[in-house]
Amino acid sequence: MEFEFETREEASIAAAERIHNALAHRLENQKAATLVVSGGTTPARCFQELAHLDIEWDRVNVLASDDRWVPADHEDSNEKLIRSRLLINGASIAGLLPFFKADTSIEVRCEELDREIRFMPFPFACSLLGMGADGHFASLFPDADNLAEGLDLESQKLCLPVQTEASPYPRVSLTLAALSRSDEIVLLFFGEEKRRIFEKARAGNARYPVTRLLRQKRAPVHVYWAP
Repeated sequence: MEFEFETREEASIAAAERIHNALAHRLENQKAATLVVSGGTTPARCFQELAHLDIEWDRVNVLASDDRWVPADHEDSNEKLIRSRLLINGASIAGLLPFFKADTSIEVRCEELDREIRFMPFPFACSLLGMGADGHFASLFPDADNLAEGLDLESQKLCLPVQTEASPYPRVSLTLAALSRSDEIVLLFFGEEKRRIFEKARAGNARYPVTRLLRQKRAPVHVYWAP
């Protein structure tokens, strides 16, 4: 499904309501639920709205879709963003699985995370994702050497280390195989440039990783966009 809004504020609030409903549905049927969220500037207003909604946050586990391999107090850390913008007010009691560990390598940490994620409530109740102007989602960038593995729906890996020229830092990213195991996916993005990329991806342009997200049938993708 696709939803267009006049303002980014409206799109963000509507996306938060959809996430709220997905969490509520999952919590009706099991003891706990997992919410996957992206970083960056796009979800900030959505986070703010979510933090004020009536959700049983003590039963919710939050998981980043991806993060830079930097300490959690680093300005470029998605974990820091999530803690400061989402895990506040009533949402402060939600759980969050940290990605970065200073005493290990990114490769070893991804192997650990692969095991740790499997102990979280699964499938995910909802995954909130964004999209870059190069068509990436999570940290599955077009120039990543292991992009094919990251986009393989049949892969047994839930997360991967990623190198991209778009970032000065190595990254950890959930795979499409992991993200597609969501009850639903909310794809939130803004601006005319990204809209043009989305239209190309929806038409099947294979150069954009998000094309594979839109074409998979395992999890419905609900698009929320504003200029």
